[in-house]
Amino acid sequence: MNKNDELFWETNSPKNRMKWIWGKLPLLFFLILILVIGLLYVQIKEKKNILEAKKGSELRQDQVKVNVVTLKTVPATIRDRIDFPGTVIPYMELKVLAEVRGKVVEKKVKEGDIVKKGDLIASIDSRDYENALLSAKSSHEAALASLNRIKALYKDQLATRSQLDDSEARTQNLKAVMDNAVLDLERCAVRSAMGGIVERIHFEAGQFVNVGDLMSKVIRIDRVKVRIGIPESDVDDVRKVNDFELKIDALGGKIFRGKKDVLSKTAEPGTRVYQLSLVVENPSNEILPDMFARVQIVKRQIANGLSVPLYAVINRNNERVVYVINDEHVHARTVQLGLMDGWRVEIKSGLKTGDQVVVVGQRDVNPGQKVNVVRTVNSIEELEK
Repeated sequence: MNKNDELFWETNSPKNRMKWIWGKLPLLFFLILILVIGLLYVQIKEKKNILEAKKGSELRQDQVKVNVVTLKTVPATIRDRIDFPGTVIPYMELKVLAEVRGKVVEKKVKEGDIVKKGDLIASIDSRDYENALLSAKSSHEAALASLNRIKALYKDQLATRSQLDDSEARTQNLKAVMDNAVLDLERCAVRSAMGGIVERIHFEAGQFVNVGDLMSKVIRIDRVKVRIGIPESDVDDVRKVNDFELKIDALGGKIFRGKKDVLSKTAEPGTRVYQLSLVVENPSNEILPDMFARVQIVKRQIANGLSVPLYAVINRNNERVVYVINDEHVHARTVQLGLMDGWRVEIKSGLKTGDQVVVVGQRDVNPGQKVNVVRTVNSIEELEK
């Protein structure tokens, strides 16, 4: 209380004093309120510190219990590759057509039969053609005899040069007719012009066929072609590659090797893709036409690179990091990524051969944490088992 307050207190009546006390009460309440708030703030901060300490203690207890799987990094080939779907087609396909008209008298093969070049497919009634050949032979022989007589007369100057020329022309024409008759008779035996497998039969015995009618289709599949559509953006990469790897799901995902056959120079009008055909050896005929193939095209490869599963890399503070185990503790390593090979990614820097990278449980750990390594694998493929 200052001097003015003391003077007021001594010189004023009790009534005035009460008025003075009531005037000071708001200030007193304000001071008490500040004091209470300060005490509450201190208590809340103490409780917060206790909770944080308790939470940190529980977290440390939980961290000790985290189980992880690690990958031991070893050098391996890393490929930058792209996959394209493809379709298997026969290496060669032959349509066997009727070259003469007539009735089929004999069917020599069935669908699925293996034939050699020149094997008989069917026989067409040849009697008309045999008669035509006999007639042509007779006419030719008569013309030949007439020619010989005219030659003798011409030698004795008893026949003109014009008569000799006419006889020679007639003989040649009849020889051509006879040769055609021979061909027609031979064509009554319908034969395959190449070796392969009879895929389709389009006739039956007793059926009448005309010239050009489809008799059967023979395919060659001891080697096959795989046809793929290549987008414009990948044409330049494909142009540089001659050997390809392809997988056929229908054969249990078996891997085959193919060689470039032809890359088209123009794009398909509708799809705007360039057709690439590969040749694949198929000596056991296990690859069949119309099977679906997945073709891998390797754009670039690194012979001895380190890689980890892509999911093992974590983005932290705008950096790419992986967790490495050292003395049972987790340590963060900043890494630089390179080529993608499926779900693997090349590590260009940040790791060395033999490092144990956390590949399972990496999102449940923190740097410096002690962990329990339940399994260590030597290759990414082991993770799939």
